[in-house]
Amino acid sequence: MKAVVHRGARTREIESRAAEAPALGREWRGRDVNVNAIAPGCIATDDTEALRADPRRDQTIPGRIPAGRCRRAGDLARATVFFASPASDYVNATVLPVDGGWLGR
Repeated sequence: MKAVVHRGARTREIESRAAEAPALGREWRGRDVNVNAIAPGCIATDDTEALRADPRRDQTIPGRIPAGRCRRAGDLARATVFFASPASDYVNATVLPVDGGWLGR
């Protein structure tokens, strides 16, 4: 996660949740239980309504995301299907960012 000087309560909550997956994954490894998490990026919710209502801010946010857009429902669904499938049987203690490349900038 990137360090941000002025983090809101929601950002701190997300960071703490993202730290739980690796900790639980280490605790449960060897018991045939994999613990992983999905870290969704920009999402249109009630919490982001004020940002989306401001035309200047609404245009700059997707401009900072390498994919050029906020996530769609299918983006998160495919990540969920991956973790639910046998393809992820050997994946443990991982947080998968579904953020259009935001964290990789």
